[in-house]
Amino acid sequence: MSDRSPYDPAGPAHVPAGALPPDPALDPSGAVVDEALIEAVEEAAEGHGSYARGARILSIGIASTGLLTFAFFAAGSHALGEERYNAVAFLWSVLFVAMSVMYRPVEQLLSRTIATARARGEEHPSLREPLLLQAGFAVALLIGAFAARDFLEGPSRLGDGGLFWVLIGASAAYAASYFARGFVAGHQWFGLYGGLVLFESLARILFPIGVLMGIASGQIAVALGILAAPLASLAVVPWAIRGAHSRLQVDAAARAAEADDDDGAAPGRSAAGGGALLAGGGFAVAVALIQLGEQTLVNAGALLADDKVLTGVIFNALLVTRAPLQLFQAIQTSLLPHLSQLDATSDREAFSRAIRLTVLAIVGFAGSVAVGLLLLGPWAMGVVFDSQHDYGRVGLAVVAIGMGAHLIAGTLNQAALARGHAAAAAAAWLSSAALFVAWMLAAPVDDKLVRAEVGYGAVALVLCGLLYLVYRRPSSTSTAPAVG
Repeated sequence: MSDRSPYDPAGPAHVPAGALPPDPALDPSGAVVDEALIEAVEEAAEGHGSYARGARILSIGIASTGLLTFAFFAAGSHALGEERYNAVAFLWSVLFVAMSVMYRPVEQLLSRTIATARARGEEHPSLREPLLLQAGFAVALLIGAFAARDFLEGPSRLGDGGLFWVLIGASAAYAASYFARGFVAGHQWFGLYGGLVLFESLARILFPIGVLMGIASGQIAVALGILAAPLASLAVVPWAIRGAHSRLQVDAAARAAEADDDDGAAPGRSAAGGGALLAGGGFAVAVALIQLGEQTLVNAGALLADDKVLTGVIFNALLVTRAPLQLFQAIQTSLLPHLSQLDATSDREAFSRAIRLTVLAIVGFAGSVAVGLLLLGPWAMGVVFDSQHDYGRVGLAVVAIGMGAHLIAGTLNQAALARGHAAAAAAAWLSSAALFVAWMLAAPVDDKLVRAEVGYGAVALVLCGLLYLVYRRPSSTSTAPAVG
C-alpha cells in the first residue's frame, strides 16, 4: 500500500498501461468564497512543490472569479432594473448550460489526453481529434440556437432587443476558450488556468460598472460583457502559452533522457486516428450527459418559470448554489487526477481518505452557509439584488443544504470517473434531473420559488445517494481503454 498523499505533487511512482489516466476535470458559477474549504482539501497535500503552488493559485483564481461573477449580476441588477436584468440573467442561464454540456466535455477530454501522454512519456498528442469534436459541438450549438430563435426571443426570455446575437457570439467564442482551458489543464498549468478565468471575469464586470458610471447605457451594454469575457481571455492565450512553452520543451527533453537511461527507447507516440476519435467521442458524450443533468438541476427552476420577473427571482436564489460550484471547480481540477492515479495503483486507503476529507470539508462549509442564510439571507438578498421580492430564510437555507449535497455528489462523481463508471454516473445525474423537472411541472407547491428551493434540495440529496451507490462499486479501470 502506498503511503503517498493523494495530493502528493509527485504522484504515484507508476501508472500501468491501460489504466485510466489522470483526468483534470473542470466543472461549474458564483460568489461565496470559503478559505476553510480550500484549505481543508489542501490538507491532503503533504508536498509543497510547483504543483501545490499552482493548485493554490487556481483555487484563488476560481474563488475570485466566483466573487466577480456574483458582482456582475449584482451590478447588472442595479444598472438595469428588474425586468431588463432578468433577460440578461436568462441569457447567462442558457449560455451556461450550453457551455457546460457542449464544451466542457471536450475540455476534459483534451486535458485527459495530454495528461495521459505526459504520464506515459509519449510525444505530445495530436489536437486534431478534440478540435474536430469541439468544432462539431459548436456547430450543433449554433444550429440549435437558430432553430430555437423564436422561443429564445420570447417576451419572458431574451426579447427582441439584440440579446440573441450576444448569445450567438458568446457561444462561438467560448468554444475556443474552453479548448484553450483544456490544453492548459492537460499540462497542469493550474496557475495559468486560474489566471485566464479570472481575466475573463474582470473583463465581464467592466461593462455593468461602465453603465453604473454613465459611460454607457442600456441592456446590450451590460450583456456585451458576457461576450467580451471569452474574447479577452483568447487575446492573452497565445502569449501565455508561449511563456509556458519553454517548460514544455524542458519536460520533453527530460522524458527523452530518462527513456534513454532506462532502456534506450524513444518516447512512444500517442494513439491517433479514427479509434482515438471514437473513444474520445464516447468519453465526451458521457461527460456531456453528466453536465446536462447537472445544469438541468441548477437551471431548470428558473428556466421553467413563465414570468420574466420570477425567472430572475429564482435565478438569484439559486446563485447560492452556483457560487460554491464555481469554487469547487478548482478542487475538482486537482482532485480527479490524483484519484485516477490512486485507483491505478490500487491505493484504496488513500483513495478513500481523499474522498472523506473532501466530504467533511463540504459538510462544514454547507452548514456554515445554511446558518448564515437563516440569520441574514433575506436582508442580504434584498441589498445585493435591489429586489422587492421577499426571500424566505428557510427556503434559502434549504438551498444551502442542497448545495452541500450537490458538492458531495460532485466529489463522488469524480471518484466514479476515476474508477471507470462514467456511464453509471451519467445515469444518476440524468434520472435526478428528470425527477426535478417532473417536480417543477407537477407543481405540488403553489409558490414557484419555494417549489424550486424545496425541489432542488430534495433532489440533490437523492442524487448524492445514487452516486454513493456508484462509489461503492468496484473499480473497472484496469480494463478500460486509454483515450487519445
